[in-house]
Amino acid sequence: MAVRVNCSLQNTLSLLNPSILSLRSTLSPPLKSKPHFNFFSNPNPSRRALFCNCATLTPSNEEPYVITTPLYYVNAPPHMGSAYSTIAADAIARFQRLLGKKVIFITGTDEHGEKIATAAMAQGSTPTDHCNLISQAYRTLWKDLDISYDKFIRTTDSKHEAIVKEFYSRVLASGDIYRADYEGLYCVSCEEYKDEKELLDNNCCPTHLKPCASRKEDNYFFALSKYQKSFEEILNKNPSFVQPSFRLNEVQSWIKSGLRDFSISRASVDWGIPVPNDKSQTIYVWFDALLGYISALSDDQEKPDLLNAVSSGWPATLHLIGKDILRFHAVYWPAMLMSAGLSLPKMVYGHGFLTKDGMKMGKSLGNTLEPNDLVSKFGSDAVRYFFLREVEFGNDGDYSEERFINIVNAHLANTIGNLLNRTLGLLKKNCQSTLVVDSVTAAEGNAFKDNVMRLVDKARSHYENLSLTSACEAVLEIGNVGNSYMDERAPWSLFKQGGTASEAAAKDLVIILETVRIIAIALSPATPSLSWRIYEQLGYSRDQFDETTWSDTKWGGLKGGQVMAQPKPVFARIENQTEVEDKGVAVGKTPKNKGKLKQAQQVAGA
Repeated sequence: MAVRVNCSLQNTLSLLNPSILSLRSTLSPPLKSKPHFNFFSNPNPSRRALFCNCATLTPSNEEPYVITTPLYYVNAPPHMGSAYSTIAADAIARFQRLLGKKVIFITGTDEHGEKIATAAMAQGSTPTDHCNLISQAYRTLWKDLDISYDKFIRTTDSKHEAIVKEFYSRVLASGDIYRADYEGLYCVSCEEYKDEKELLDNNCCPTHLKPCASRKEDNYFFALSKYQKSFEEILNKNPSFVQPSFRLNEVQSWIKSGLRDFSISRASVDWGIPVPNDKSQTIYVWFDALLGYISALSDDQEKPDLLNAVSSGWPATLHLIGKDILRFHAVYWPAMLMSAGLSLPKMVYGHGFLTKDGMKMGKSLGNTLEPNDLVSKFGSDAVRYFFLREVEFGNDGDYSEERFINIVNAHLANTIGNLLNRTLGLLKKNCQSTLVVDSVTAAEGNAFKDNVMRLVDKARSHYENLSLTSACEAVLEIGNVGNSYMDERAPWSLFKQGGTASEAAAKDLVIILETVRIIAIALSPATPSLSWRIYEQLGYSRDQFDETTWSDTKWGGLKGGQVMAQPKPVFARIENQTEVEDKGVAVGKTPKNKGKLKQAQQVAGA
């Protein structure tokens, strides 16, 4: 994996603590002259730097599972694409916790750059007030979506700035930063200079469909080109570094075309972190924001420094991102880490985009999808389940309200919720809501149990492979076989017969309820609130639910004599607009965060 240098312990520590390096080599720019630099040319291909790809610096015996979402840009309130990334990351994090792993789930907001300052100015606000408002909007939405993040980093945090400056100084000392004039076509929305060959007519950015402006600046540059061979070796030895495989093909294409140095500072932007020893420049937003994945690991109580942050969990196990920022995470970021002598993330996963009714979403088209509205109207479980189940992870996916309602009603309300409710109803009527035997005894000699266990193993395998859609399908299939078993056995009829038939019916109810218990655990990464409501109906406490692990999907959890709660629907069927209007009921609910969302939208000019 990449170029390896054998490092002594002393050399390793010096790489991880720039204070050991001389002040002169850390702070003095290696290139004093200012050559004219045309877009993406390579002024010095022979430059060398030290790279140490040493072992991961995690003090514990078992590495934590570190998963990150993008750090979301706060030029506007959160949209459904941001919510989708975070829901997927949360499902993965929850599954890893079920496996008993220590998980560090990182999310946050990227708050520097020209676009942020412009958005704040347009609303008569300061960048600080603007960032505070939008960042809080993300936190509020994550709470409403049951996002179980461990770290929320803001790039305006003081600890982040300290680590960015330390990292910058380390890369400078390695000889990978130089100063030059830069001239090219710049997209403010992307915060990136563009190559003319990737632009549309009239030099329009293909992502934002806005013309790029010609700019010439005196900036600092990062020598990305020197890592060409290192990248080729990384991808040859570890093709799973970029996933899905078709994203790897994109990265390989970029590398094959030749890596080009890129600008890492701006002279005309005040809202950002100053370049160490040159206050006339601010650090470019990507060279700043990507360090948030490391600065998030720094404990708020300790003095923020790179060594402490790295030793608290780096490298990341999984960077989960949208495909539009793949180049920054799969090319720029690894090269930056190599330059600083730090380990690379283990995987970068680029998922697809969301569309609405088959069309790309956009404010100009009036078809945006507001996650706050969806959660307020349908609840977190419905939103989480639909996008995890219906959007094949890695590919683009479409939303339509009709399909949303149909899927959620069929799967959560009918297949799972109704199975539990009618079983508890029969148990109350015939067994005083009490289990007559434990679930192991009830399923003796019954092949049904083996079928459920097979599907549980299938779901686990899909979760482990990040096939979230398939994992949801496997769990739903458990619900389907449970309903089929109920219909075939018809315990309501057996109870009427009395005697041994009634005893068999009572055992059947235990089998069905054990099946639903297993569903609750296996589906909890996708629908944590629904899973808790199911567990509560089965007579468990909140503490018992919170302590469940994947091993609890093994058959045998329910015990004889256990008392179930009174039957109560755990997921109410969603009525579409036509059905509600036919009944003369007012449509929709007032969103819980309507006031806050409206304020945030006004500030962002949405």
